[in-house]
Amino acid sequence: MMNFSLAVRVYYEDTDSGGVVYYANYLKFMERARTEFLRHLGFEQDQLIEKENTIFAVASITVDYHKPARFNDLLEVSASIIEFKKASMVFEQKIVRTDDQLLLCSGTVRIASLKADSFRPVAIPEKIREVASVD
Repeated sequence: MMNFSLAVRVYYEDTDSGGVVYYANYLKFMERARTEFLRHLGFEQDQLIEKENTIFAVASITVDYHKPARFNDLLEVSASIIEFKKASMVFEQKIVRTDDQLLLCSGTVRIASLKADSFRPVAIPEKIREVASVD
């Protein structure tokens, strides 16, 4: 299983009135990690639209919130592709606080591969499968 991680600093704008990361912002952190994972593999999403007529969209997500992150925490957001189907892939994602490796949030995200011009399912480009295949 190929694993990627991204460092994310919690900014004041990420927190709610209680001083902890607002729950929806964990989803943003996960999105960034998936985007940077694809970039790390050599795929820019704007180029996939332009050259392959392909976009990726979240089809479903399951998230568990374990402990709160707070202002100025440094987080490690991981993304691992755990399943490929013809027109979808599933990521396992975790967010841990870097200084103590405490698991704060975890989830699975099913991403659909869609034609950019019609939003209909399309096979994941073969070159992505080759680079990021699950053994």
